[in-house]
Amino acid sequence: MKIAYIFPGQGTQTVGMGKDIYEKYEEVRNTYKRIDDALGESIEKLTYEGLQEELNQTKNTQITIYAMSMAILEILNKNGIVPSAAAGLSLGEYSALTCANAISLEEGAKIVRKRGTLMQELAPQGEWAMAAIIGLEDDKVEEACSNVTEGFVRAVNYNCPGQVVVSGEKDAVAKAMEAAKELGARKVIELKTSGPFHTEKLQEASKELRKELEKIQFSKCDIPVIKNFDGKPYGENDNMVEILANHVINPVKFRKSIETMLDMGIDTFVEIGPGKTLSGFVRKVCKEKGSEANVFNIENVETLENAINAIKQ
Repeated sequence: MKIAYIFPGQGTQTVGMGKDIYEKYEEVRNTYKRIDDALGESIEKLTYEGLQEELNQTKNTQITIYAMSMAILEILNKNGIVPSAAAGLSLGEYSALTCANAISLEEGAKIVRKRGTLMQELAPQGEWAMAAIIGLEDDKVEEACSNVTEGFVRAVNYNCPGQVVVSGEKDAVAKAMEAAKELGARKVIELKTSGPFHTEKLQEASKELRKELEKIQFSKCDIPVIKNFDGKPYGENDNMVEILANHVINPVKFRKSIETMLDMGIDTFVEIGPGKTLSGFVRKVCKEKGSEANVFNIENVETLENAINAIKQ
């Protein structure tokens, strides 16, 4: 069994996510305490006791999902499960880099908290939206965006065959959704996000994030981490500061990341964090490539214990 850990990004957050794991495992509580101490605030209180509207704010979404993923990762580590690769969707790339010991848990928490805040506060004024376009080829989604002549909208997340996310001004995204349906999209879904993420509109956030990233001492990855930027593993000569700063203004190539891991011989994918969105992406890529893989998602005690038992058999 050759395992890859995959970590979710925004859009999967719910109040109370992972609370049963927190209550059952001391290791999870200790992980949250380390994060709380690093940040000087209670992330579990934000996760378990806040309002959904509060959790959906980018500055809160990113750190709460990161904390949950890292807490689950600690349980997997204690069970001796060792991945051969890691990847994450947008925010999830920081989880993957922490998993690979390129950054510490505390440094990861600080930069994720800062990233979420910058992405929220330095987005230009206006009403922004993101939407998933289902059942349309990548080039057709790009065509739908180009057919919108008024307003700003871009294809930004290339998730899996038949699913691309678009981002931009709310009205322009709505027009792109209609254009996509006219081109044959099976479904269009507006997402729970609050900014023009992975577009050039976040240039200011990218610039400020670079300054924060320059304060971090990055280490060589213990295992391959597949980049969103190009779907390839980080190399020894890659500049992580530059890549992660540009990350927020460039499209996410998650479909290519999955294809890369399958080409590496990965046969088991474990999604660590709320939801099972990435598991669905993996299955769709496998179906297109004619590949087979075991796919697990871990978001509560039941799915955690089922995954550990299956992997350790």
